[in-house]
Amino acid sequence: MNKTPLITALLLFASVSQAAQDWPHWRGPNHDGSSAVTGLSLDFDHDKGVSWVADLAGPGAGTAIIVGEHVYCSATEPEGGLLLALCFDRKSGDVLWERAAGSGYKPGGKGSLTQMHGRSNYASPSAVADSERVIFTFGNGDMVAYDTDGELLWERNLQQDFGDFALQWTFSASPTLWEGQLFMPVLQRDQPVSGLGKLGAESYLLALDPKSGKTNYRHVRPTPARVESREAYGSLIPFIGANGRKQLVCVGGDLVSGHDPANGEELWRWGTWNEGNRQRSWRVVPSPVIGNGVALACAPKGQPIFAVNLGGKGKLQDAAVRWQSSERRSPLTSDVPTPLFYQGSFFVLSDIRQALSRVDPATGEIQWTLKMPGDALWRASPTGADGKIWCINHAGLLAAVDADSGRLLAEIPMAEDAEQIRASIAVAHGALFVRTEQQLFCIGG
Repeated sequence: MNKTPLITALLLFASVSQAAQDWPHWRGPNHDGSSAVTGLSLDFDHDKGVSWVADLAGPGAGTAIIVGEHVYCSATEPEGGLLLALCFDRKSGDVLWERAAGSGYKPGGKGSLTQMHGRSNYASPSAVADSERVIFTFGNGDMVAYDTDGELLWERNLQQDFGDFALQWTFSASPTLWEGQLFMPVLQRDQPVSGLGKLGAESYLLALDPKSGKTNYRHVRPTPARVESREAYGSLIPFIGANGRKQLVCVGGDLVSGHDPANGEELWRWGTWNEGNRQRSWRVVPSPVIGNGVALACAPKGQPIFAVNLGGKGKLQDAAVRWQSSERRSPLTSDVPTPLFYQGSFFVLSDIRQALSRVDPATGEIQWTLKMPGDALWRASPTGADGKIWCINHAGLLAAVDADSGRLLAEIPMAEDAEQIRASIAVAHGALFVRTEQQLFCIGG
């Protein structure tokens, strides 16, 4: 009997099962904040029930990225002015390697090497990885790729290559690795701000070769939005439709659009939530989230959420909007957190209303709403796993919520004297990975 096909099949199955347990992208293996991992503990805090804890040199908002036996995380080291790329052993938490990843590029040639604004720092984007490489991105435009042993593969700086970012706040989009390409949006205003950028600056989608870092294409994305309303800080979310059409969904500039990943060309767009382009300061922070044939786009600063049907072509009319939330005190609004798609529903964490809601994707009907505990802001995007919704606030209070009933299952303190925790919780290989301002925790696994 020839056992080779059986052995090959078993190895392939093991590889697929391993990959399904990973958290390779900021929004996880499905690009929607969800994981199929089960068996997660609720009996822990920052002092007990922890498998391991690793100290970080300084703060950052990038979520931990887990692929195979490696955990990747970026950080700033303010005293030395360093941008750090870190790799930990998934089982022990031991540091496998640490690299000073920053080029030293400072926008406009001035300011800090680790931070541009007091509310953020250059370690806000999450890394992205596969079984062969990890790519770190920093808010000053540095992109640096390493192999799993920490050997440098390539590096470049987007501001050096394409001009300084014209953004009011620190650039923080996380890269997307999909279908053999590395994607990055740069959605910015078309005039200088804080001495940076230039008049007529373009917003664009960038595709790179993840093996070499070379540019595959740069596609300009126009918008009629004005001033800060042109700016966006989310990531590109991939989607394959029922007809097999592949696309990247992008939100920003008062509209949502779908693009061909092969060349960046626009397939469709819908907008706007800013009639007459009257509002000049409606920058967008959340990424889109896709589920049940619609893409959610969160208009900023207490404005509605829009569910736009996927599959259209060209400039879509308002009939393409399957539903939108109410504008009057609805809990369905989000200024910063990206919503979650899990167990067939959307989960919207509102930092405006301090509430978490489960939503029917087909109708926008609210199935339940929970007032979130504590006094600090809830701005890290929610994660779905093991039948629970996992959230963490600025002060490090972790909340576990039953996905079916909306019942608060646990309030777990994960930090002391924290003020700006913004990294989402990652789930991989039976464990929770929780990043605070100074530490990275592994719980379970």
